[in-house]
Amino acid sequence: MSSTLPVGKATLPAKTNSRMRSASNPPPASQSTGQLADVVFGFLAKAAAVLTMGLLLAILASLVVGAWPAISKYGLGFLTSTVWDPVQLEFGGLVMIYGTIATSLIALVIAVPVSFGIALFLTELSPAWLKRPLGTAIELLAAVPSIVYGMWGLLVFGPILGEYVQAPLQAVFTGVPVLGALVSGPPVGIGILSAGIILAIMIIPFIASVMRDVFDVTPALLKESAYGLGATTWEVVSKVVLPYTKAGVIGGIMLGLGRALGETMAVTFVIGNFNQLDSLSLFQAANSITSALANEFAEAGEGLHQASLIYLGLILFFITFVVLVLSKLLLSQLAKSEGTKA
Repeated sequence: MSSTLPVGKATLPAKTNSRMRSASNPPPASQSTGQLADVVFGFLAKAAAVLTMGLLLAILASLVVGAWPAISKYGLGFLTSTVWDPVQLEFGGLVMIYGTIATSLIALVIAVPVSFGIALFLTELSPAWLKRPLGTAIELLAAVPSIVYGMWGLLVFGPILGEYVQAPLQAVFTGVPVLGALVSGPPVGIGILSAGIILAIMIIPFIASVMRDVFDVTPALLKESAYGLGATTWEVVSKVVLPYTKAGVIGGIMLGLGRALGETMAVTFVIGNFNQLDSLSLFQAANSITSALANEFAEAGEGLHQASLIYLGLILFFITFVVLVLSKLLLSQLAKSEGTKA
């Protein structure tokens, strides 16, 4: 016996029915346009990321190629040599590296506490009528050109520093083994300390603005709960605000450090541009990588002099890279310790 199914009552699988319905009812044009826009946007975003990485590698490669004559001659000894003699074609970068790191660290030591105090005052202590004008004034400091800071440091701040700070310190600490060496030198107010203070004034607006913004994103409920439990303002900031915003705070500090490392004109005016390292005095005239590049690159002849200057630029590139890596490691360590406490 053979059995037959009635044609009129035969049913097709559900998947086939759905395909037939989708074929008979195509998606609207707006949906297709949206999918195409997503594809184009994804491609452009990926292309921008690849382009950025390509530019970074191209800059690094060009620095290595330009500095290769100096790298092949001096090697890593360039980092420890204090000789900088364009006449005899003998070059070493220790003075510039020391000046760059010393001025940046001095700037951070001064700028971070001041910026923290400004951000704390603006977010927790300032009256409402003062917040906006004071915040605007702090941000306007970031718009002042660096050459203006340099001229002010050379003509106004430097003489004041030499006459009213260095000279009295020398009178007090002369003959003291360590402190006497730190304040030695002619009291002209030009040197590493002057450059560090000018850099601190320049990076305070950046760090303070970032700190203020990240302090503002702390949920008000957390702070109000802490105040309700009887916490003081300092306890609220140290126990609630800082743990909640530590990533943003460290990012703001790294932003200021990057600005300090790369600043050129202001440092060139007040650091003294002296390519010798006679002592460790904070008031000694010195040089930095950026000021050496600004002063000598235009007049450097092709060959070892120009290659040595490019070598300095390559070293500055790696210093900023190391700073970025250290900030990432610090953030990851903070995240691990937070998980351990939990």
